[in-house]
Amino acid sequence: MASGGPDLIREATSMTTQRRREFGKYLARLRGDLSQRAAAALLCDLSGSSTLTRHEISRWERGDRIPDDWLPFISRAYGVPLPVLERKAAWARGAGASAETVPIDLSPFFPEANALQARIASAMHARAMSTAGTSPVLVLVGGYAGSGKTEFARFLSDLTGWAVLDKDALTRRMTERLLISIGGDPHDRHTDLYRAEVRPHEYRCLLNAAYGNIDTGVSMILAAPFITELHTPGWLERLTHRCQGRGVEIAALWINSDLDTMHEYIETRDAPRDRWKLSHWDEYSSTLTKDPPPGVTATIDNRLGAAVSLADQTRATLRRLLN
Repeated sequence: MASGGPDLIREATSMTTQRRREFGKYLARLRGDLSQRAAAALLCDLSGSSTLTRHEISRWERGDRIPDDWLPFISRAYGVPLPVLERKAAWARGAGASAETVPIDLSPFFPEANALQARIASAMHARAMSTAGTSPVLVLVGGYAGSGKTEFARFLSDLTGWAVLDKDALTRRMTERLLISIGGDPHDRHTDLYRAEVRPHEYRCLLNAAYGNIDTGVSMILAAPFITELHTPGWLERLTHRCQGRGVEIAALWINSDLDTMHEYIETRDAPRDRWKLSHWDEYSSTLTKDPPPGVTATIDNRLGAAVSLADQTRATLRRLLN
């Protein structure tokens, strides 16, 4: 046993070294026609950090280092689901895995094919690997106007690869045309006319779009105020039961912010739908409550000067969702 020990260590080290090199070659293939310098600049832009250089990209691609902290941004830059990158990185570090559970890069099988064909093949495999043995997830990201819902939803999407549906982006044009057709102001978001005749259709469209995706196994993040919904007794419980009946896990997150931060953000984005809020700020803000809705999975502190950054809270929330 003693004489065999060093041989086993050398064999394990050699295997890990080879895995790291293979992972490095995989990253190089993902980079494609981008230069290492351009890839570094893109990743710096996505992360908001200026510390990454082409030399570090080269170290990754030689297998000298594994870019653990950079994987979410590599996922976004190269269009590869984050779970696939994380599994391949873990395999490269020496984690045990059977051949069936290690994601495979299929691009070598399409050396003469166009880029789209190779990406489709890789995406099909990545989808199968990242969803194996798991249920789709529906995450509701709610909060008042200007609280940072969309920012949080996009960051969570960056980390998970889950799709985002934003209510305003999905329904704004429909809302404006519907309000005009019933004699209302297209930018109205505060009158009884909007709340009774239009708002229910917005949320029905949002949830129907979500159901259509999760029925095909696609995890979704919904960004919308959800103020009435989350404060209505039984609404979240009924939605949870409906999702569980479809084999879908659900989480409701509330983005909490202070009045000054919300006012500044609303003023900066200068959206027509916010004009009434800004011109009647005292009246509008008096309707907002400080406490999160009952039953939410977690509350995210996005106040100006919050002790923990939004990015760190997003990561912590994701760990909570996955445990």
